[in-house]
Amino acid sequence: MRDSVKLSAGRSYLAIPGPSVMPDQVLQAMHRASPNIYAGELVEMTATLPDDLRRVARTKHHVAIYIANGHGAWEAALSNTVKEGDTVLVPASGRFAFGWSEMAEALGVTIEVMDFGMQAPFDMARISERLRADTGHRIKAVLGVHVDTSTSIRNDINALRAAIDAADHPALLMADCIASLGCDRFEMDDWGVDVMVTGCQKGLMVPAGMSFVFFNDKAAAVRATLTRVSRYWDWTPRANPEWFYQYFGGTAPTHHLYGLRAALDIIHAEGMEQVWSRHATLARAIWAACDHWSEGGALAMNVADPSLRSHAVTALRLPSPRATDLRVWLEENLGLTLGIGLGMAPPDSAEWHGFFRLGHMGHVNGHMIMGLLGGIDTGLKALDIPHGSGALTAAAQVLAGAGRA
Repeated sequence: MRDSVKLSAGRSYLAIPGPSVMPDQVLQAMHRASPNIYAGELVEMTATLPDDLRRVARTKHHVAIYIANGHGAWEAALSNTVKEGDTVLVPASGRFAFGWSEMAEALGVTIEVMDFGMQAPFDMARISERLRADTGHRIKAVLGVHVDTSTSIRNDINALRAAIDAADHPALLMADCIASLGCDRFEMDDWGVDVMVTGCQKGLMVPAGMSFVFFNDKAAAVRATLTRVSRYWDWTPRANPEWFYQYFGGTAPTHHLYGLRAALDIIHAEGMEQVWSRHATLARAIWAACDHWSEGGALAMNVADPSLRSHAVTALRLPSPRATDLRVWLEENLGLTLGIGLGMAPPDSAEWHGFFRLGHMGHVNGHMIMGLLGGIDTGLKALDIPHGSGALTAAAQVLAGAGRA
């Protein structure tokens, strides 16, 4: 009997839902000596970033840049809009809505969570009913996660705005687009979003370390009423800097800025409509493969309705511990890393090993997705995990059809 052969040498493929695959142009832009942070090229280049960030967010309003992960953006958004004793309404369809609510609670804000479970989107009628009952307008903001990375549910933020308006309620609409920006369609101004937060490490294709808070004039007016905002989190000087260091509350994240410039150039060269279309098509190819695998009875997508799925991440289930078995085998034998199941079960439970996720965000194309799917198909066969046939053919047909259109 021959010894098993590992085939993981060569370039690995990180198919987790962020940090995403980094384009070579981004990495090359960052591979340089430290620049002068007081004058010259870096200062001039940074001044070009806000307008191109606004183009991705589809807004004409304000943007503040933070040296922080998405949790930092959550805190920044809250620090500029609500104060201790205020109340926020948090509809939840996954772990990250709870994370944002916990951040608010730690700041002394009263949280009211409406939990819609791990497989369903927001119920807009219930949200509107709750806001209509808030006749004293205690609720100052509604915190809505556009795409929850844990469940892969994509919520309708435009409909959430409509639910708030139907209740004739003045609460700010705040959207978490950390997983979705640059992947799923998002229209900040057209959808009436007051505050939006995102990170750099997913659809924006830059190594983790920066986050952004976009806000409109309504949110800026709320900020102006607050008597006390942390100097670091205050978005006013960051969005309207008199001096370069005010963009960042201190020393600039120099190399991230060069990477961001390269990433924005890539995005706008492709065009936002094409970026969204590419992500939608690649997601459909993944779902087509998953539909065929699921015919074997073991694998299932977390979100049954395709219209409610994110185009950036897909959450999947297998009987425990087969999801972990599959992830480990693929990484060790093929150099393919899938995402862990996050927030679907306690990490110390047996159920935790029954979930995994696929990231298909940012710098991904057709052959990468076919490689991802081919790897999974190989792992299912190697581990004798029951699955239906024809998955790769179905995915190829989706991509072939898009190429003929």
